[in-house]
Amino acid sequence: MHSRPSGGAVIWARAAIVITVLAWFIYMITTIVRMVIEGPTESFIFHVQTWIYGLTVTALTFSALMYLTARYGALVRFREHRRVERALIDEHFAESDADVTVLIPSYDEEPEVVRYTLWSAALQEFPSVRVVLLIDDKDTGLEGEALDRLNHTRGLLGEIAEALETPLRQSREAMRVFEELTPETPGPEDAKRAADAYAAAATWLDEFAAAEKIEDHMAEFFAEQVLLGLSNDLRLTRLALNAAHEQGGSPDRGRLEQLYRRLVWIFSADMSSFERKKYASLSQEPNKAMNLNSYISLMGGRYRVSDETGVRLLEPLRDRDESTPDLVVPDSRYLLTLDADSQLLRDYCVRLVYLLEQPENERVAVTQTPYSSFRGAPTRIERIAGATTDLQHIQHQGLTYFNATFWVGANAVIRKEALADIAVTETVGGFEITTYVQDRTVIEDTESSIDLGAHGWSLENYPERLSYSATPPDFGSLIVQRRRWANGGLLIMPKLVEMIRIRKGTPARVRLTEKLLRTNYMSSLAWASFGLIFLLFFPFDSRLLSPLVVAAALPYFISQALDLRASGHRLSDIFRIYGFNLVLLPVNLAGVLKSMQQGVTGEKIPFARTPKVTGRTASPAIYVILPFVIIAFSVLTAYRDLNLGNWGNFIFAGFNAVMATWAAVSYIGVRAAIVDAVLGVVGWLYVAPKPPKTKRKSLVDPDAEVNWQAILYHGDRRLRRDLVRTSDRRRRLGGVRKEVTAVSELSTGSGSRGTVNEVTLASPSTQTDVAAVIAPAAEQNSAAKRAGQ
Repeated sequence: MHSRPSGGAVIWARAAIVITVLAWFIYMITTIVRMVIEGPTESFIFHVQTWIYGLTVTALTFSALMYLTARYGALVRFREHRRVERALIDEHFAESDADVTVLIPSYDEEPEVVRYTLWSAALQEFPSVRVVLLIDDKDTGLEGEALDRLNHTRGLLGEIAEALETPLRQSREAMRVFEELTPETPGPEDAKRAADAYAAAATWLDEFAAAEKIEDHMAEFFAEQVLLGLSNDLRLTRLALNAAHEQGGSPDRGRLEQLYRRLVWIFSADMSSFERKKYASLSQEPNKAMNLNSYISLMGGRYRVSDETGVRLLEPLRDRDESTPDLVVPDSRYLLTLDADSQLLRDYCVRLVYLLEQPENERVAVTQTPYSSFRGAPTRIERIAGATTDLQHIQHQGLTYFNATFWVGANAVIRKEALADIAVTETVGGFEITTYVQDRTVIEDTESSIDLGAHGWSLENYPERLSYSATPPDFGSLIVQRRRWANGGLLIMPKLVEMIRIRKGTPARVRLTEKLLRTNYMSSLAWASFGLIFLLFFPFDSRLLSPLVVAAALPYFISQALDLRASGHRLSDIFRIYGFNLVLLPVNLAGVLKSMQQGVTGEKIPFARTPKVTGRTASPAIYVILPFVIIAFSVLTAYRDLNLGNWGNFIFAGFNAVMATWAAVSYIGVRAAIVDAVLGVVGWLYVAPKPPKTKRKSLVDPDAEVNWQAILYHGDRRLRRDLVRTSDRRRRLGGVRKEVTAVSELSTGSGSRGTVNEVTLASPSTQTDVAAVIAPAAEQNSAAKRAGQ
C-alpha cells in the first residue's frame, strides 16, 4: 500500500503546477518577448538564439509540468484508494468461474531469476491458474554453459510442480475432512481444524523460505516478501481462527468453506512450457511480442504435430475430428503477462481480476500495478536505475487519474476479449499469423495501449505496489534497456491522432489533459534529448538566462526528491539522477534517431532484449566515450564563461561537469570505460581473417531413402542435401548428358556435337523429347547448387 498523502502534500502538488506555469509565462514575457521587441538592432544570429532558447525552455518546462500533473493525479488516487476487504474478494471468487493463464516470455535468462518468477506466479491465490513459460531459445547450435542454462530452465516447471504436491495434498485432505465433518452450524472445534490447516500451510512456507540460499537482493525479496509474506498472511488467519475457538465461536460454514478453498487455490497451479521456435508454422520473429502472440493465437485449439516434411508444423484439428491431438492449448478469460525477471505479491491476481469483474469496469482491457524496483541493489547504477523506475511508477498511477494509462509490459492482467478486438491476421510464407500485440516498434505495450483505446477499451493502474522487477545491474545492459525505451514513441504518434479522431464527438472523447499527457509520454524523450544537447553545447547569449528559468524547474526537482523519499530512497538521489540522465543522453538520443530512421526507411528496428545473465555486459564504445566528451565540453564551457564573467552560464556548465563526472565514475567506471572503448575501437579496426576454403565433403548417405514428402512440400527452394541421394542424382545427370549428345548427333547428321539450340531449331520433331529430358536435369542441377552440393 502507498502511504496516504497528507493535505500539505496535495497542496504542494497543486502549488508546484501553478509556480511552474507562472515562472515560465513571466520568463517568456520579460525575457524572450522583450528581446524580440526591444532588439531590432541585434544580429540575426541573436534572434535565432532567442527563439531556439525560448522553444527549448518551453519544451523542457512542458515535460516538467506533465510530470507534476501526473504526480498530482497519483497523490489524489493514493489518498482516495480503499483496499477491498479480503472477505469480499473470497465471496466474489466463490461464485466466479474466472481463470488466468500466466504467460512468462523467457529468452537466455538466468534459471534462478526465472525460478523466482515462476514461484511467485504459482503461489497466486486464485481459483484457476495456469503458468506457461514461453521459452524463446533455440537449442540448435547451443553447447556448454548456454545449453546447460536452457535445460535447467526447462526443468524448473517439473521441480515446482513436484514441490507443490505436498502442500496441495494436505490442503485437499483438509478440505475433504471439512466437507465430511463440518455441520451446517460449525462449532469451535471446526474453527480449530481450519486453524491447524492454515498452520500447516504456513509451516511449509516457512521451511521453504529457510531452505532458500540468499545470495542477492532478488533472492532476499523472494524469501521475505513472496514466501514469508504469504506465510504471515496465513498465520494471521490462523490467529483469528484460534481466537474464535478459544472464545467458543466459529465463522459460518460458508466462510469456512471459502477459507479452505483459499488454501487449495494457493497451491494449485498447472505448470507447462511452450517453445514456438520448434514449429515452422508459427512466427519466428525474434521479439517478445511475437512470442506472446504465437501462444495466444493457439489458445482454445487442438493440434496435430506434423513432421513428415522435414520441419515441425502445427495443424489444427476440427471439433468433429476424432483423432488424438498432440497438443491441446486451453483457453482462458484472462491473461497475465509477466516478464521473466519480475515477481508478484500473493494477492496480485485476485485483486486485479476482482477489479476487472466489477460492472463499471466491463470495458477495462488491461489492469496492472506498474512495477517497482527490488530494494537492496548491490551496485550504484542498479539502485539509481531502480529509483527512476519508482518515479515512473508514481507517474503511471497519475496517468490513470486523467484516463491516459499506458500498458507497461513487465506485468499486466489482460482481458482476452479485448486482445481479440485488436487482432490482425496476415499470411506469412503460406501460414496465417495472428498478431494481438503489435511488434512494429520495440515498445509494443505502448502501441497496444493506443490500439485498445481506438477500439473503445480503457486501461487502469491499480494503486498499490504488487509487482517488482529487476533493473539492469551494469551500464552495458542499461544501455540496451533505455535505448529500447527511447525507440518507437514518435512512430506511434499518428495512431494517437487517429484515436483522437475516432473518439471525437463520443462520450469517450479524448480530453485536453489526456492528449497532453499521452503526447509527452511518447515524445518527450525526443525533445528533451535535443533540448539538453542545445543547452550543453550551444553557446547561448548570457542575456537569455534568468532566475525565472530556475524557478520554473525548481518545483519539478523538489517534487521528484519528495517522491524519491516516499519510495524509500534519499532526497539527495535527485542529484544522482540528474547526472545519471546526463550520461544516458547519448543512449536516449540514439533511440530517438532509430525511431526517425524507421519512420523514413520503413524498416523495422530489431528487438534488443535486455541482458539478464551474470557478469558485466560490455558497452558499445560510443556510449562510454560520449559521456566523457560531455564532461570535457562542460569543463571547457565553464572555464570560458568564468573568464568572460558569464556567471549564469558558468554555474550551469560547472554543475553539469560535476554531476556528469560523478555519474560517469560511479555508474560506468573509469576502468570499464577504458576497456569498452578500446575493445570498441579495436573491433572496428580489426578484420578477422577468412578461413581457407576447403573442399566440402559430402554429408549425404548414398543409401538413405528419399524424403519424398519434404520434396513435394518444400519444392527446390528449401531442398536440403539429405533429401536426394547423390548416387541417384549423378546417375540421372549422366543419363541426361548421353541422351542430349545422341539427339544432337542425330539432328546434325554427323559425328559433330551440336548445341541444344541447334537441336531445337533443326529438328522440330524432337523438340518435345529434348525438353522433357533437359528440364528435369536443369531443375536438379539448380537444386543441387542451391543445396550446396
